Amino acid sequence: MLKVVILAGGRGTRLAEETDIKPKPMVTIGEFPILWHIMKYFAEFSCENFFIATGYKGEVIKSYFTNYHKTCGSIMVDLGTGNIANYSAPPEQWKIHLMETGLTTQTGGRIKRMEKWLRSTEPFFVTYGDGLANIDLNALLAFHQSHGRIATVTAVRPPARYGVISFDHDTPVVQSFAEKPQTSEGWINGGFFVFNEGIFDYIKEDSDVLEGSGLEKIAVDGELMAFRHEGYWQCMDTLRDKLDLEYRWNNGKAPWKIWKDQDGI
Repeated sequence: MLKVVILAGGRGTRLAEETDIKPKPMVTIGEFPILWHIMKYFAEFSCENFFIATGYKGEVIKSYFTNYHKTCGSIMVDLGTGNIANYSAPPEQWKIHLMETGLTTQTGGRIKRMEKWLRSTEPFFVTYGDGLANIDLNALLAFHQSHGRIATVTAVRPPARYGVISFDHDTPVVQSFAEKPQTSEGWINGGFFVFNEGIFDYIKEDSDVLEGSGLEKIAVDGELMAFRHEGYWQCMDTLRDKLDLEYRWNNGKAPWKIWKDQDGI
């Protein structure tokens, strides 16, 4: 079972409406945290061994998962004794390692702090705790294993913020209209990575930023490859992004929702 690292320790300052009281990965899409959505997606590819790098308000994430059986399944509470018994268990069979990686540690440093748990002959996934996509993770892993280099980054085309209108310059008649399509220019880091243990030769300190001192140096050494994803991808940077994700979820239009409902989820 491949390990999945989820970077969930940042402050998420651009979503302060929500993150003043909870870490960004615990901001909900529907009734579930975006972190749960990410984990459900990975689990559909048989990736259920999660290492969650906590930091800012990490106790909220720890509380959510330590109480998961009580909040997601049927229970019996004996008020006379204080005993609690589970009548049913949630469908998820995940193994979750909640790793405290520091309040101010950078993205590379968070991975470095978990080195002794991640070093292996097998590669491991890394992603951020605020992005959703419909990436074929099997294809991503196969691509990584085929080239034999240290790192693979998923390249995506970000969605346009506004509808795109096409019309002839000589007439105001609209020839086509596309509501928030994927942009046709430029590829960006989509935040879904596969790494070999060689990544630890490039990240050394808490202050190391994965995207800077890590990936930039790896690219210079010719050890970074890009897996192109043409499908859906969305990062939850702002309240507007959250509302868009929530609209998709509530209206059955969530491209990342590839699992079958069990007990309503």
